[in-house]
Amino acid sequence: MSELTKIVPFSEAYRSAFKTLNEEWITKYFKMEEMDRISLNHPKEYILDKGGYIAVALLNEEPVGVCALIKTTHKGFDYELAKMGVSPKTQGKGIGKLLGNHIIEKAKSLGAKKIFLESNRVLKPAIGLYRKLGFTEIVGATSPYERSDIQMELDLLA
Repeated sequence: MSELTKIVPFSEAYRSAFKTLNEEWITKYFKMEEMDRISLNHPKEYILDKGGYIAVALLNEEPVGVCALIKTTHKGFDYELAKMGVSPKTQGKGIGKLLGNHIIEKAKSLGAKKIFLESNRVLKPAIGLYRKLGFTEIVGATSPYERSDIQMELDLLA
């Protein structure tokens, strides 16, 4: 990974990158769903204004990865790690791991005890990354996403 990679908080300057980097992987493997449109078109209202956070990974000042921490109402969880996307041209360079670790530290700094995520088993590199970050699979959670076939949690107090 380049020493020129840094993580910065979301600002309006990265609005289109947040949307594009997520649409890229969603449309490659799945289809855009209503919840995608809401969060990607309105990140300030849907994520930030509700107490969430969005991280942007920059490589040579160009946004190449994004990840959100969304305040959740799921019982037993404080936040959801969501909307993680890394540009195909920079995948395999550790940017996802950098983003994941950053989001986990941010959740801790916000007082979170437990976070969860939803994904799909077809996204093997993503599932592998989540396991490396310490997430474990859970069952029984409901999802607003058709594509979600795996939910995972991370106990930040463990």
